Amino acid sequence: MKVTIKNLILCLGFIALSLGVYAQTKPHDTTYRPAKYKELVEKFNADPKSKNDYIFLGNSITAGTDWSKLLNLPQAKNRGISGDITFGVLERLQEVIDRKPAKVFVLIGINDVSRNIPDSLILRNYKTIISRIREGSKKTQIYFYTLLPVNASFEKFKNHYGKDEHILYLNDQIRKFTEKNVTVIDLYPHFLDADKKLKAELTKDGLHLIPAGYEVWKDVLIKGGYLK
Repeated sequence: MKVTIKNLILCLGFIALSLGVYAQTKPHDTTYRPAKYKELVEKFNADPKSKNDYIFLGNSITAGTDWSKLLNLPQAKNRGISGDITFGVLERLQEVIDRKPAKVFVLIGINDVSRNIPDSLILRNYKTIISRIREGSKKTQIYFYTLLPVNASFEKFKNHYGKDEHILYLNDQIRKFTEKNVTVIDLYPHFLDADKKLKAELTKDGLHLIPAGYEVWKDVLIKGGYLK
């Protein structure tokens, strides 16, 4: 077989393209569930139901405060599980739907990003979360948060750092949610410093919030009228 320069260039181009695709395809696990996942889900299921509930659904960032005390709302229920991902939320979502709550506040996805779950799958799961709540609890008002920034200078959660392009992309997509009964709450800019990082004075580790961070969150909810 005669190897021409044109054929050689085409061959090298194909190899380079293949390597590029391989480099961008990182392994990811959608089956991961935190150690206390089952225990917490059982606890949630045993909690008395009320259609007046305000459900705060998410991961450790949601789990990190007592929403009923923070907001002075006895009907506020915390459904945050540390380490959870969108697939875990979908797996336990029926418990939330069955309550027919007045409001659901959703913040999820940063752990998906840390585990290299593709943006397309995360976005698909966001839309599935919304559609399932809308179909199963038609009167529930859904509030969907944009993801918070992170701060790599703390050097603690390295799998969450260096992936800002994914946070920005997902947030741009979240801001486009226009479904009936869905309100987007853009948390991201309220936690951003001048260097486009999570404000150091609001976090203990570059990912999770300290009480001052939850006070900022509280102000967003109150000033936006989302708790009425």
